[in-house]
Order: sequence, then structure tokens, then C-alpha cells
Amino acid sequence: MSDDKKLKPETIATHAGRMSEAHFGAVNTPVYRASTILYRDLASLEAGNTTYRYGRLGTPSSSSFEDAVNELEGGARTIVAPSGLGAIALAIQAVCGAGDHLLMVDSCYHPTRLLCDRTLKRFGIETTYYDPLIGAGIEKLMKPNTRAVFCESPGSLTFEVQDVPAIAAVAHKQGASVLLDNTWATPVYFNAFDHGVDLSIQAATKYVGGHADVMIGYVAANESYRERLESAHHDLGLYASGDDCYLALRGLRTMPVRLARHQESGLKLAHWLAKHPAVERVLHPALETDPGHALWKRDFKGATGLFGVVLKDTPHSRFAAFMDSLKLFGMGYSWGGYESLIVPAKIHRSAAPFDAKGRVIRIHAGLEDTGDLIADLDQALANLG
Repeated sequence: MSDDKKLKPETIATHAGRMSEAHFGAVNTPVYRASTILYRDLASLEAGNTTYRYGRLGTPSSSSFEDAVNELEGGARTIVAPSGLGAIALAIQAVCGAGDHLLMVDSCYHPTRLLCDRTLKRFGIETTYYDPLIGAGIEKLMKPNTRAVFCESPGSLTFEVQDVPAIAAVAHKQGASVLLDNTWATPVYFNAFDHGVDLSIQAATKYVGGHADVMIGYVAANESYRERLESAHHDLGLYASGDDCYLALRGLRTMPVRLARHQESGLKLAHWLAKHPAVERVLHPALETDPGHALWKRDFKGATGLFGVVLKDTPHSRFAAFMDSLKLFGMGYSWGGYESLIVPAKIHRSAAPFDAKGRVIRIHAGLEDTGDLIADLDQALANLG
């Protein structure tokens, strides 16, 4: 299947990674729960060149998922991790070590910041945060020991769109690698490798799984970084269970269809909220009024259901009444599932402060009827006065 470069994401997601012939015609690769793998004889054990050697190193369940994702990403190798944060840690440790310098986007996922400020610092990796809108200007932050530039576009909570190709051009000129948390767009709406990324990271817990019932992540590498990724994964002992790989692969099959609905619903909600008197502004790069719209239109093939809203300043009691009166939007720290969610945004910045007088909320538009979602928001927003 990898020989055909013309297949669309919907087709790849449906067909890639299927091992029907190896599993008696079963459409879906069965769940493999395995630790010990038996060898036929001493010669095969000593050679160690069998397809599967030990459960932590892979099973047909993980191989099916990794192969399918790799087709969708267009990478040289994809490796699964036990969570999105695990995938981020794996990718960084594949390219950075003691004494190295990492450039991290200031709008990154907060657990990524904690990883940098605590664990990576303890490992002797220095982190400098940079303005997500810096583009080619990142050259002024490069040091002789800068090994990687980490991007997340759009930014977590505030949704700034980065000029990834411009950043990649500078990084590669300086001999640094480019890492991207591409969870918002997925490879369906943003092809990381076509835009200069070396390691593409996905919290597959979100849109890939799609049903709020799996914790899993992955890192996809281009050919130049394949061996480094494989080595780091092996040495760190990372593993995802056969059950989680199965659920993630099942979710992948319908991801393009679900993303189209998330995009449609998200835009409808965003347009409606932008006109509401209680809303200061909407943070959604697919809106023509958004500062990042031109870059989004240039580089992305679509938008998903996650966006931010800056409310007009209001007392906490009224804000609480708004949040607590919502009936169809659950409060929970995730997104990408079939359900709509809402949370207050706690924004952590050190290089590029985010200007907002009112409270910022993050909304995920699920698969419910958009009319019902708008009605729920409307009745809840009335509590803001």
C-alpha cells in the first residue's frame, strides 16, 4: 500500500496496517497480550532476527497500529508510546542529552513545560522558551549546542499558528532537529514531514482514539531520525498494551470522518460565539479574523473541534454559574473524543505573555447536534449577565 502515493487520508486510514492474511481473514488485527515470545530453536534465539522477540519490543497489535499511522504520516518509522506526554518525552530524549540546548515554544502543552523545567533540567538539558510567532527570527535564539526546536501549532490553549517551515529552515541550517506536537491537526490536516519536521508527535489519546477510553501516543520519524527514535524507545522501555493499540487502531479507521464533523461543528460554534455579547474574542485559526488565519490557510488542510474563547471580564461567581449550568459540555482535561468538553484555561508563559483581561476557556466541539450545543451555550452564557 505504501507504493501508492495518491491515496487520500480516508483510504489510508481504512486500509493501512491490516494483517488480514496473517489472521485468518479477520478485518481487524486481534489483540495480542504477550510478554514472552517462544523461539523455534536455539539458532533462531541466538540470531534474534525473528519478527517478534519480546512483548515490550512489539506484537502484531502494536505493529498494525504503527504501520497504519506511518502510512498516514508518510514517515520512515512510527513508534508507539504509552501516552501523548510519553511520546513527547521519547522524541526529545531521542535527540537531546546532557549539555544540550532545547528551544521550546512558549505556547506548549503545560505538561511539556513541566517535563522541561523539572526532568529535562535534572538531566542537564537546558530549555529556552520562545514566542510562538517568532518564525525565522528563531535564529537569534540558536546556540552552538542547540539540538532541537520543539513546535506545537496551533498553540495549546491560545491557538497561535507557527510558521513551521520557516523555523525548520533555520533549525536545519544550524544542524538542529525539528519536533512538532501535531495533535490538534493530526496528519490528516497537517503533514509534518512536508513542512520540514523531523519527528512528528501525536497524543493518540485524543482524535486517533476518538472515544475517551484509551491512553496512547506515538512518534513518527523521517529517515534521518529513524535509528535515533528506535534506540531511545528501546532503551527507555516504553510500551503500549495490545488492548490500547487495538482501540487506537479502531479509532484511526474513522478518524477522517470524525474530524470532518468536528471541524464543521467547531466552526459553527466559533462563529456563533464570536457574535455573542459576553465574548471578547474567539481563538480559532480557521476564522478569517484570527491573526494566524493566513498561515493556517497556507499550511493546513482543515481545522478540528478544539478552540479557545476569551470572555469579557466577569466576577468568579457568575463565571461559575455559567460553567455549572452547562448540560452538554462536560468539564474534563482532555479532548478529541466524541463528547463536547469545556475547561477554564490556565495559561503559563515566560517568553510571550498572552493578553486577555477576561477568562479564557477551551472548548471541544463533539459529535452532538450543533443546534443543541448552541442552545446549551446560550442558556449558560446568560448567567454571565
